[in-house]
Amino acid sequence: MKNQMCLFFLLFLFCHISSAGAILQCIPGCELDETTGQFSGFVHCGYNGEDFLRLDLKTLKWIALSPQASIIKQIWDRNTTIIEYYKDLINHRFPYLLQRFLEYGRKSLMRTDPPSVSLLQKTPSSAVSCHATGFYPDRALMFWSKDGEEIHEGVEHGEILPNHDGTFQMSVDLNVSSAEDWRRYHCVFQFVGAVDRIITELDGTLIRTNRVKPDNLTVPVIAAVVVVVVMATAGGYMAYKMKKEAEDSTEPREDTNLNTETNTAH
Repeated sequence: MKNQMCLFFLLFLFCHISSAGAILQCIPGCELDETTGQFSGFVHCGYNGEDFLRLDLKTLKWIALSPQASIIKQIWDRNTTIIEYYKDLINHRFPYLLQRFLEYGRKSLMRTDPPSVSLLQKTPSSAVSCHATGFYPDRALMFWSKDGEEIHEGVEHGEILPNHDGTFQMSVDLNVSSAEDWRRYHCVFQFVGAVDRIITELDGTLIRTNRVKPDNLTVPVIAAVVVVVVMATAGGYMAYKMKKEAEDSTEPREDTNLNTETNTAH
């Protein structure tokens, strides 16, 4: 960790006495110096929000922090049972509990999941979005750089949003017109306080988009032409067939009329 000394507090409210508007509170606590691995403790008591008494853990005597506490100090110094109770809390129970809490919480506190970074663009004229997802924790930065320097002009930052699996996502958009200068731009992702960075070059071949490329239009166009030809052929055939049926239906009537005229002449 960056700090040479890290303090962890485990507070326990031992005594809370309220009488006629007066409040007496005593709070024991435990500290861990991660540099030396040494535990230290304290017991502070306050009266109506002001410092009142403090237990000296070496002499096991109370120290009055205000003139009004002198009488209480003398009474509490004779109560060895409560002093031994505080001593056991500070020297044994609190260090054990604090160590367990640190062990259980270290995985969560030190967990780091790197993101999956993608370049997205809706249309050739729209902004290029650098999208990072699946990272943890949410203490992260992402920005666009040009020639190694962070830029702000033409850049729009999105909010950090949660994913359904407990990780996070974020995006930052870049409005850039000339594709010739694209390789001078990079998307940079970095966890706060970390040294390592994830750098993605603005490469047109890496951009994911939902627009259809010209090469992908070949098959649909050919299919459309084939459909039109088939429909035209089918339409022509149907027209020819209907015309032929109409002609065939008129021929028997002419033969009948001819036979009628012949019989009349006889």
